[in-house]
Amino acid sequence: GRIGNLSFSSEEIKQNIEKLLDDLKKNKPSSSKGEFIKKLFITSTMGPGLEIDMGSLKF
Repeated sequence: GRIGNLSFSSEEIKQNIEKLLDDLKKNKPSSSKGEFIKKLFITSTMGPGLEIDMGSLKF
């Protein structure tokens, strides 16, 4: 899915990433142990992936 497009501000994209991670955390399988999400990358359709600093997000 998409979390933003070129017209979105950095803050809007950050909020969408935080919402996505919050939803994933809420739907984490009960059988999953330990850290559920270790790394996160975003990319444009044809661009390189960028790693997101998980410490900068609130989820």
